[in-house]
Amino acid sequence: MPTPSLTTLPIRRLTLRDLTACADLSEDRGWPREEHKWGFLLTAGRGYGIDAPDGGLAAACVVTLYGPHERPSLAALGMVLVAERHSRRGVGRRLMRHVLTTLGTIPMTLHATPYGRPLYEELGFKVTGRAEMVMGNLVPPGGAPGVATRAATAEDLTAVLRLDEEVFGTDRTHIITRLPAFADQLRVAEENGRLIGYAAAWPNMDTHVVGPLIARDTQTAKALLASLAAHTDRPLRTDIDVRHTDLLAWVKEHGLASVAFNDVMTHGITELPGDWTRRFAPVTVAAG
Repeated sequence: MPTPSLTTLPIRRLTLRDLTACADLSEDRGWPREEHKWGFLLTAGRGYGIDAPDGGLAAACVVTLYGPHERPSLAALGMVLVAERHSRRGVGRRLMRHVLTTLGTIPMTLHATPYGRPLYEELGFKVTGRAEMVMGNLVPPGGAPGVATRAATAEDLTAVLRLDEEVFGTDRTHIITRLPAFADQLRVAEENGRLIGYAAAWPNMDTHVVGPLIARDTQTAKALLASLAAHTDRPLRTDIDVRHTDLLAWVKEHGLASVAFNDVMTHGITELPGDWTRRFAPVTVAAG
C-alpha cells in the first residue's frame, strides 16, 4: 500500500484521548512534554491535528476562543507543532490555513517564535507587540509589601471575573473558572476591600508559570509576584509584555533572567482589546 500524502490526510479535532500524542509531539520538537498544560488547553479550547501515517501526530495546534459562545470576539492560537520527520513539507501551513478558514472573521492572536514568525506573516498576521520570557528564583527585597495580597477564595470569583474582562477586553470565564483546579496558587491583591489584581502560578515541569498576571499598576504586580514566590520552592517563569519595563527591570534585579522573546501577532485586528497597562502576563502564551 502506498503511503498517504500528508497533503491529503484529514485534519481532525483533538480530544483528551490525544493527550499523550500531543506530549509526544512536543518532545519530538525538543519541547517539554507539558502534559498538564496540554490537558488544560484541550479541555478549555479546541485542538486540531493531523495523524501521521507512521503513527502519532504529524501536526497539532490549539485554539482558545473568547467572548460570547455563539459569537466569539477573539481567538488565541498556540502549540503549533509539526513532527520533525514531517517538517518543511507544508504540513504546518496546511493546518494553519484550515484553522483560519474555520475561524472565519474572528480576530486572532498568537505568540510567535522567530522560527514560526515567517509562516504567520505569510498567512496575514502582523506583529503588534512583544513579550519577554523570564525565569528564576525570585527573591524580593525585605520589608512589608506596599500592597496587601492573600490567597483567593470562592467568594472572590465574581470580582476576579469582572476585573479580568475589563482588563482582557472580552469574556474568558471558561478559562478563569478552571484556574483553581489548574493552578497551585491563585492570589489576589486588594485595597480597602476592593480587588485590584490577581495572579495564578501553575505547575509546568520543574517550574511554576505565573499567568495570568493582572494588576492595577507595577507596584501591585510586584506584590503579587512576591506573594507567589513566597509560597513555592520552584523557580518562577512568566512572559511579560515588554512595555512593562519597570517590572522587567525589577524581576531581573531580584533573581529572574531573560530566556527568550516572542512576537505578539494579530490577524483581523491592529491591536489586542482591553487595557495593556494592567495586563502584565498571559495565562500561557498558547492561550493569551
